Amino acid sequence: MSGLHMALLVIGVLLTVASLGSLAVLGFPDTGPEFAALAAGAALGVLAILVGAAGLGRGIAAGAPQVGETTAALPTGVSGQLDPALSRWKWLVKWFLAIPHLVVLALLWVAFPVVTLAAGLVILFTGKYPASWFQFSVGVLRWNWRVSFYAYGVLGTDAYPPFTLARGNYPAAFDVAYPERLSHWQVLVKSWLFALPHLLVVAAMTGGAWSNDSWSDEARGISLTGALVLIAALVLLFTGVYRQGLFNLLVGLNRWALRTAAYTALMTDAYPPFRLDQDAGEPVPGEKPRA
Repeated sequence: MSGLHMALLVIGVLLTVASLGSLAVLGFPDTGPEFAALAAGAALGVLAILVGAAGLGRGIAAGAPQVGETTAALPTGVSGQLDPALSRWKWLVKWFLAIPHLVVLALLWVAFPVVTLAAGLVILFTGKYPASWFQFSVGVLRWNWRVSFYAYGVLGTDAYPPFTLARGNYPAAFDVAYPERLSHWQVLVKSWLFALPHLLVVAAMTGGAWSNDSWSDEARGISLTGALVLIAALVLLFTGVYRQGLFNLLVGLNRWALRTAAYTALMTDAYPPFRLDQDAGEPVPGEKPRA
């Protein structure tokens, strides 16, 4: 990654968070100059985020997937290869080893919606997702999938994830084929209306169980995905084997979530299918997918 563009992105995130955070904490400023200063700080932060994201996206554009490179049926490609020699115990500390990645991802996830909103405005008027921003957004989801596959979402490999937005030789991979054209009007509704059924399913898979004790609205418990990961980890600890069926199911759940994320982030107009596709790689065109 370009050091300059990453620095711009970090500065932009800090400026934006500081400015908007001041508005949230202090409320509407008492004077015009105070509000103008906060608004200018937020605007400069957003501009720095967009410039930094564009630079980082251009840095990985040479390896960008072209239309049809993922699968003939779907523009998204999600894969994960199970490490046959997983350590029995290493999953106990992976969350700690992944902390540097989580710090970087926290910054990237602040920038992600800013880039998505800006891209939405461009799509609305031009029907095009700016290529550099597109590659940045795909890179954020790709990075997140690698860390999830390694540390907490699957535990499918002991190979430490690389610090990059670009594609590479890693057991977990994610791609979205760059769209030549996108619908002008769908950008207004697909993230919240069209995607709602998928968002409900993903929330059910990844959200905690709700408890109504003493009429409390506090969310408690463990998600379906979290429970499956815990079961797989305990079986691995005591038997030294990661059950292939559990692995396939977890990859399928994460594939559904990533397909939905790509659609809601305006990267494609292709509506995600209502299926898990429980395989290490994407289904081969012409073959019946596994539900």
